[in-house]
Amino acid sequence: MTTASGRAPHTASHVYRAMRDVVQSMNDTLPGKFEITTKGIVHDMMAPVGPHELTTLHLRKRLEKVMPEDIVAHTGEPDVEDESAGIMRRPDVMVIALADMEVPGTFDPRTLVAAVEVVSRSNPENDWVAKTRDYPLIGIPVYAIFDPRTGEGAVFTDIHTTPDGPRYAIRKDFVYGEDVTIADWTIPTDGLPRYQDERSTEAGV
Repeated sequence: MTTASGRAPHTASHVYRAMRDVVQSMNDTLPGKFEITTKGIVHDMMAPVGPHELTTLHLRKRLEKVMPEDIVAHTGEPDVEDESAGIMRRPDVMVIALADMEVPGTFDPRTLVAAVEVVSRSNPENDWVAKTRDYPLIGIPVYAIFDPRTGEGAVFTDIHTTPDGPRYAIRKDFVYGEDVTIADWTIPTDGLPRYQDERSTEAGV
């Protein structure tokens, strides 16, 4: 069946805007984080406290200790959004210039220096699989993953073109205790919390 020229992008944009409205309404009423991917809406049931949030805090502080003052490791809102790709994400840590934060709405993902994710216990595939697909697609040049389940992680860089679309060409794995370089800055990873250390008290993380 043939689609009239111009109809498909308009339909896709309409569907995306409808999903965005749903996500924004759920973010105000339900726990966890809702994001839009190329595959649809993802719900990550993060716990509000515990190793996930503590790891995010450590990484933010360690990055900002070595970065210049005009670059920040931002946590929280707003999302990063590329409507043309149908993707809206909210990285746990966004390395971004202060000047690029002065926007009225969502962040342009191509202004991020790097995105950092702490793997959730409830949905690790979202960070290890879906975001390694989505982040190069929307132009985030560096993607770092920290996994409190295993005490390991990886840094993805060098976006290149493939038959399946933009992908990261280089992956550098690390284990907690090693120094890790994210974009232009190197931070230690020693002392980061692990999920199993908190299992008795943070069962929902």
